[in-house]
Amino acid sequence: MSAPVTLPYRVGRAAWFALIALQVLWHGWLARPEHLPVWLVLAVTVVPLLLPFTALPDLRRALLWVGILSLFYFCHGVAEAWSAPTEKWLALAELGLTLLLIVALGAGVKRRKP
Repeated sequence: MSAPVTLPYRVGRAAWFALIALQVLWHGWLARPEHLPVWLVLAVTVVPLLLPFTALPDLRRALLWVGILSLFYFCHGVAEAWSAPTEKWLALAELGLTLLLIVALGAGVKRRKP
């Protein structure tokens, strides 16, 4: 049985879906890669975010996996913000979404009574 969907989990789910949309827009349309095929870049950036859909009936578990994956996207956002001034706003959006996702996961954790 899955737990009730609370506000932090709704925010986390929205951040997850927004992160998927950002990757598609960024690498597929707004700043297409110069030296690699678009399909390859989209496969590397979008497919890992789609894998937790297999655990979607249990939203907490799916968001846990997305939270773990978001560490990669956080690192990617930092590297892009530092090295690509023309794509800095996309990288900052990626950083914001990953931080929102991690904060939502932390807020959704229920503490055990001692």
